[in-house]
Amino acid sequence: MLDIKFIRENPEIVKENIRKKYQDAKLPLVDEVIQLDVENRAAITKASDLRAQNNALSKANGPLFGRMKKATEEEKASLQAQIDENMAKVKANNETLEDLEKKEKEYAERIHSIMLVIPNIIDPSVPIGPDDSANVEVERFGDPIVPDFEIPYHTQIMESLNGIDMDAAGRVSGNGFYYLMGDVARLHSAVLAYARDFMIQKGFIYCIPPFMIHGNVVEGVMSQTDMEAMMYKIEGEDLYLIGTSEHSMIGKFIDQILPEESLPQTLTSYSPCFRKEKGAHGIEERGVYRIHQFEKQEMIVVCKPEDSMAWYEKMWRFSVELFRSMEIPVRQLECCSGDLADLKVKSCDIEAWSPRQQKYFEVCSCSNLGDAQARRLKIRVRGEDGKMYLPHTLNNTVVAPPRMLIALLENHLQADGSVTIPEVLQPYMGGTKILVPKK
Repeated sequence: MLDIKFIRENPEIVKENIRKKYQDAKLPLVDEVIQLDVENRAAITKASDLRAQNNALSKANGPLFGRMKKATEEEKASLQAQIDENMAKVKANNETLEDLEKKEKEYAERIHSIMLVIPNIIDPSVPIGPDDSANVEVERFGDPIVPDFEIPYHTQIMESLNGIDMDAAGRVSGNGFYYLMGDVARLHSAVLAYARDFMIQKGFIYCIPPFMIHGNVVEGVMSQTDMEAMMYKIEGEDLYLIGTSEHSMIGKFIDQILPEESLPQTLTSYSPCFRKEKGAHGIEERGVYRIHQFEKQEMIVVCKPEDSMAWYEKMWRFSVELFRSMEIPVRQLECCSGDLADLKVKSCDIEAWSPRQQKYFEVCSCSNLGDAQARRLKIRVRGEDGKMYLPHTLNNTVVAPPRMLIALLENHLQADGSVTIPEVLQPYMGGTKILVPKK
């Protein structure tokens, strides 16, 4: 969310940013919110003047009441007339104030609702394009290999290891759910445990956050359209199931004033994640790429504004290092303007190689949100000079199985149907080096 002062002073920059994001329908909102801001500030000023008048009138009545004690009957009548006149003015002012305060509330609510949908200013380095088809490949890490044998669909590999039961999950929960079993379930947990320790070794503090959050935190951490498409609400309560632990991890700092010396805050968190995947393609098909429930290791950073781009670079490179340590080829894909969520300043995806599809697919998403989340959640930093400023927030997926398992199983599948375990995961698998098909 932008600062209303910035919009007031830079309307053309805000409009051009909207055009770059291919959201022209939002252009009239800039002029509307500026006009509402003018009217709101005028109402606030007028209300403040009326309150000052009331204070002056009430103060003026004090001496008049004092003089009444020694006044003659004629003087009392004159004093009372002045008192009544002042009281009448106060009453009239109060009626006007009541109307102004109502308008102030209406203006504030409308301004807030508009500010939530005006997109953040993107970084100049972001490629311009309407949608993900314009995303730009920046760099590849590892050689994408296509073996000389056929690679089955990922659930077939899991089924050969007695590692998944989607039929039972369908009976219990419906489409978009799964049971992971045996060695595949163990591999799933091994990946999460390894990712946790990987980030701890990078100096991040491990955290298990709340898995449900209040609506004001949801509003603070994500765009309105994402909220509608993703979040499950608990009926009858002001609680939502998190779609990623970033939501509750950034929410941890809501309404807080952080001492500058405590920055950067670097946290890595485990959580289950719950998503509607509203409108997602392929949710009905057999597979675990798009699902309603999964587990995830996340990394978040809260830092000084001048440090956020350096952290952005570090964070996506952590993802590359993690996947390469498991011998999975990946690439970095720079997200274009039209593919950025409204709060994001800059974002990139790390995509893993799929030998079966002979293409890359998303496994991590790294984002710099500037001060947007901090402004919404009222997260502030007290500098050494005592002045307050807004920090920047960033997030990135460390690993999100079972999607990540697709890349691991496909890239480590052998011609005989066995799956080799990357060396870094073997200690988390009790020393197991290979999974052998049971079917």
